[in-house]
Amino acid sequence: MTMQEGSRVSAGVTFAARLSFENISHAFASGVETLRDVTLAAEPGEVLCLLGPSGSGKTTLLRIAAGIETQTAGRVVMNEREIAGPDVFLPPEKRSIGLVFQDFALFPHLTILENVRFGLTALSRQEADSEAMISLARVGLEQYAHKYPHVLSGGEQQRVALARAIAPRPAVLLMDEPFSGLDSRLKDAVRAETLDILRRSRATAIVVTHDAEEAMRMGDRIALLRAGRLMQLGRAEELYQRPADLFVAGFFSELNLFEARVSGGTADTPVGRVAAPGFADGARVTVAVRLSGFEVGEVAGAIPARVLSSRFLGVVDLVDLAVPGADRPVRARVRCGVLAPGGRDIFVSVRPADVLVFESRGEYA
Repeated sequence: MTMQEGSRVSAGVTFAARLSFENISHAFASGVETLRDVTLAAEPGEVLCLLGPSGSGKTTLLRIAAGIETQTAGRVVMNEREIAGPDVFLPPEKRSIGLVFQDFALFPHLTILENVRFGLTALSRQEADSEAMISLARVGLEQYAHKYPHVLSGGEQQRVALARAIAPRPAVLLMDEPFSGLDSRLKDAVRAETLDILRRSRATAIVVTHDAEEAMRMGDRIALLRAGRLMQLGRAEELYQRPADLFVAGFFSELNLFEARVSGGTADTPVGRVAAPGFADGARVTVAVRLSGFEVGEVAGAIPARVLSSRFLGVVDLVDLAVPGADRPVRARVRCGVLAPGGRDIFVSVRPADVLVFESRGEYA
């Protein structure tokens, strides 16, 4: 079921907070470090996505914000008030922070209304019911108030979990991979609905995900983590177009990598000469070319190539190419229909906007 515009309640939270992490480090008793001197902040009313591979520290940072985990160094500050630090630890229930888990964590023996009002213990029964119904109306599910979770679809259960989290009107909402359990066909719709609810409730939100496209769809800004370190923080366009290093670039795009040396501000690769501004002559660089950055056709500067294989993916064909001078097949995403059926020998060129040049450090596998 898709929420209808007219069924939503637009009442906002009491206020949206700024939540900042200052020099946060964390290690388990075994000595394994999970976070290393992480400093970042979610601004009032912002959706900040914590992005990174498994083991990068995303969920640990979320748990520290919620008060479920304690950092080994650093401070957590909400609106200039320290809520966790060397001498301060505010318990979770006093932080005005809501949490949505991966598995929704609904109580099967409670009705939807009872699930949503579960955390409203400071209110009378009548007031709690009223607030829970307002929260259910925000997510378009008030008609299910007296049903039980098993009658709902996965997407509807996710919205109930969201309603429960926003019912106390938290200043900050934390969401730990909230869409990972959803069918891929539902994910886009539920994600869009959730983002709309977050905008309407005006809470500051921090969303954990390992999916770069999901982070770009949802986040006002993205914080990319790797092995407990903050690699880059910024808008999706910044991380995609101006990645800080090869790891960041590779997290947002599939890449072909070529090792080269700079001469006169350019670098020669098997797919053509590319600009390498800012590098000294003789510098070793890694040239990264996005799979989507190839044009097919006989144009100036085009490189001969042979099609080794082609797989139809709908809008594009995924093509493996043999290119002179390349020690492995070059992969390209070419718009479907551009390649002639059965054609083997073609010419390719690279769009400059899809070329990234980094100092060679052997950092990308």
